[in-house]
Amino acid sequence: MLTETDNHPSWVQPYIDSKEKQQALYKRTLLIVVLSQIFGGAGLASGITVGALLAKDMLGTDSFSGLPVALLTLGSAGSALLVGHLSDRYGRRFGLAAGFLAGGLGAIGVVLAAVTSNIILLFASLLIYGAGTATNLQARYAGTDLANTKQRATAISIALVSTTFGAVAGPNLVGPMGEFAESIGVPTLAGPFLLGAAAFIVAGAIVFIFLQHDPLIVAKAIAKTESHDNRDNKETSVTAINKKGIIAAATIMVLTQLVMVAIMTMTPIHMGHHGHGLHEVGLIIGFHIGAMYLPSLVTGFLVDKVGRTTMAIAAGSILLAAGLMAAFAPTDSMLVLTLALILLGLGWNIGLISGTTILVDATSLSSRAKTQGRIDVLVALSGASGGVLSGVVVAYSSYAALSIAGGILSLLLIPVVMWSLKRPMVEEPLTKTVGS
Repeated sequence: MLTETDNHPSWVQPYIDSKEKQQALYKRTLLIVVLSQIFGGAGLASGITVGALLAKDMLGTDSFSGLPVALLTLGSAGSALLVGHLSDRYGRRFGLAAGFLAGGLGAIGVVLAAVTSNIILLFASLLIYGAGTATNLQARYAGTDLANTKQRATAISIALVSTTFGAVAGPNLVGPMGEFAESIGVPTLAGPFLLGAAAFIVAGAIVFIFLQHDPLIVAKAIAKTESHDNRDNKETSVTAINKKGIIAAATIMVLTQLVMVAIMTMTPIHMGHHGHGLHEVGLIIGFHIGAMYLPSLVTGFLVDKVGRTTMAIAAGSILLAAGLMAAFAPTDSMLVLTLALILLGLGWNIGLISGTTILVDATSLSSRAKTQGRIDVLVALSGASGGVLSGVVVAYSSYAALSIAGGILSLLLIPVVMWSLKRPMVEEPLTKTVGS
């Protein structure tokens, strides 16, 4: 219900009037995000682990084994845009809940496709399943809505680190879920998608039920009130959009996603070619995904304290090391390949948190959710490209060539970051001095 005077829901006013209530809602939002991310992480990781193997089994060739991750990330791209627009219009609650629910339905579709050996249904379901992946990443923004500039990276890191619990559990449940699926007449490789369906649906229910006092709606109302106060006092609001910051943030997240997805997608196939089983694949991917999320609290602290650009440069260097290590790892050495995948996850983690924080810094509340959705579209499309190209590169070259190329490509983010440090391109202030 909107009041006639302030044009925002009546329940928002107490938060506008009280800093204590704002802080309490900030903490409550982080808790809800943490709970949803635990389940969302399980849904995200379970499908990624066996997607390429399921496609290989159903298609009968390695050449298109990167297609499932490509379809998943392509679906994630469209979903990121929709979730961003829904969040901007109706708040984080509706945007995130809808995205998680769609991901759960997509996972159910993958299971049905495997049971019926229907390739078309598999491809369509993977597209829809991508909504869960997009939403899992979009949830990291919810914690920043009421955070100040010194809390933003930490808030993002709290959301990401909570994903670790589900993300590490998902791959390590590949074996048991496969056995369970087989016991009920479902193909073994479809088992993890049963877990994914349940996890995404529970994550969506948590957000919808508990995030009724929406942080984005509150943050917008506070910003609007402060803007009105500034006009009454004939002050100037300096809130503006930093175009260079947005470009740098997008580049950091796009490159780290591209490199990470390309190498990660083909690692299970590479391991299979050298005699490693499904349990070993689950173990190494579990370590990788753990490295993607578990260091988040430390990363967030460093991004806030050391600086956004310094940590972004570190991300590129770590991804280079990961690519080289994966390329030259002995085929019989689980230890070296595991270390390479850990570095790959760590580089992605640092790149994502530093890039996300730069993006939040560079945008205004009036368009932040939509801009976040649009950037995540690019991130998802880069993942889709990495998934498709990785299979082709390995089929016609080698896993080593793919890994080296990915490591070198990640270094491109360094000149972009250095360019962004120069005088920023800034749009005109969103509000001007009254009477000027």
